[in-house]
Amino acid sequence: MNNYSKVIGGILLVSGTTIGAAMLALPVSTGLAGFWPSVALLIVCWLFMTYTAFLILEVNLWLGENTNLISMAKATLGRFGEVVSWATYLFLLYALTTAYIAGSGPIVIDAIHAFTGISLPAYAGSIPLLLIFGFFVYRGTASVDFINRILMLGLVVSYAIIVVLLTPHVEPQLLQHADWPELLIAVSVVATSFGFHIIIPSLTTYLNKDISKLKTTILIGSIIPVIVYILWEALSLGVIPLQGEHSIVSGYQKGTNGAQLISSILDNTTIAVVARCFAFFAIVTSFIGVSLSLSDFLADGLKIKKTRLGRLVLCLLTFVPPALIALIDPRAFLTALEYAGAFGVIVLLVLLPSLMVWRGRYYQHFKSSFETPGGKAALCIVIAFALIVIGLEVANKLGVITA
Repeated sequence: MNNYSKVIGGILLVSGTTIGAAMLALPVSTGLAGFWPSVALLIVCWLFMTYTAFLILEVNLWLGENTNLISMAKATLGRFGEVVSWATYLFLLYALTTAYIAGSGPIVIDAIHAFTGISLPAYAGSIPLLLIFGFFVYRGTASVDFINRILMLGLVVSYAIIVVLLTPHVEPQLLQHADWPELLIAVSVVATSFGFHIIIPSLTTYLNKDISKLKTTILIGSIIPVIVYILWEALSLGVIPLQGEHSIVSGYQKGTNGAQLISSILDNTTIAVVARCFAFFAIVTSFIGVSLSLSDFLADGLKIKKTRLGRLVLCLLTFVPPALIALIDPRAFLTALEYAGAFGVIVLLVLLPSLMVWRGRYYQHFKSSFETPGGKAALCIVIAFALIVIGLEVANKLGVITA
């Protein structure tokens, strides 16, 4: 494979890892603030998350091959860093798996009702996801890779179709709404939408530590999702009203995703089907990737061998806890993404990388051919950003900040 193809492959890997089911939550989490405030928040979060991706790249280049976020934290922050990163990573994977299980239920129930007229109970909606796609996770990486290629094709095609179909229905006046303080409740979900950092060690090896290619890959690979998200926000917020039965407000309160709201609002069978397909592909592609990572993480952490019985135990540990949470909380899709953003993504992918670089660069004096620009001032700004986001989500959950 030539170098040009590798860069293209790396860009697609970054973009593909970034774009996922969290995208469905963007309209309901940012829509209360309005389109233009949402665009501003997307750009700010992209800047911070891309910057911390370069911080992780810097640490990775210090430590060489066969490193991951946990081993990086251990090498720079000691045993404390290792424990915090391990616990945070586990929490993040469980929170995301919970969100995807919860998000799949209403889509399956709506689809079955639309095609058969049968109304299934809420708890039955997630069963097909767990049984069908959980089986691929049980089979392992090769099976997940096979089905993921098909699902990614479905995601790309359904997104392209929904862009074409929704454009004529956009009402420009809906995009003029702006309530900037409402952005405070959306920061954690938007941050979750830019979490591609865990693939950087693999990317470094894939591109043979070529700094120029790595910078290009991370930068372009992270810009593509921004464009995709902004277009999705323009289409969805230009269609979904702020108030009413199927509105931004009701969607936020109930934890309904943007594609569901669109299919409910527009009296168009084709759009409804495509919207459901788009939501389904977005959730399932994220679900199988994250749940496979969680299963592998548990296998490594608990030293469970991947025998037939071992894989069954891993599947039970992977799927049962998030499935129970999804059943208990009717708003679990959005709630889990909020928790994942504030206490998973922000701690693991923003706060810890900043602390790792600070200690490694200024106390342990690690050197490499790449240093993220900005010095101590930039690191302080990133740390402050992380603490502010965590504080906002705590305030939101305590009811200090309300929608």
